[in-house]
Amino acid sequence: MEKLKKKKDESLCEEICLHPEVIAEVRHQLPQNLAPLAKLFKLLGDETRTRLLYALSLRELCVCDLAAILGTSISNTSYHLRHLKTAHLVKYRKEGKMVLYTLDDQHVNTLLKEGMEHIEHTRNEHSS
Repeated sequence: MEKLKKKKDESLCEEICLHPEVIAEVRHQLPQNLAPLAKLFKLLGDETRTRLLYALSLRELCVCDLAAILGTSISNTSYHLRHLKTAHLVKYRKEGKMVLYTLDDQHVNTLLKEGMEHIEHTRNEHSS
């Protein structure tokens, strides 16, 4: 019977080694509660919500126009906007009978911009 050789995982240390000073330093700097950040990334992990945010980074839009842009129902669009509003990623204002949405603040635009720059950077770096 032939023994199968296990392929070595190059992403792991070949020996277990700990660096107590480094561990202590990072533990000290690590925020106690990263749950809100994880929740933010979870919200952004939904493609429909990310598309809504990206559209709103381009201009203020009403719910009806957002639904048409995404090719989904007004009800579905409203559902996702409600989640984004609760997370303070979007805000709205009423103009007569219309409800117009925008990004809540510049930080949301920065998140989108940085994310897209990272994607382009990794795409270019790994395509060569």
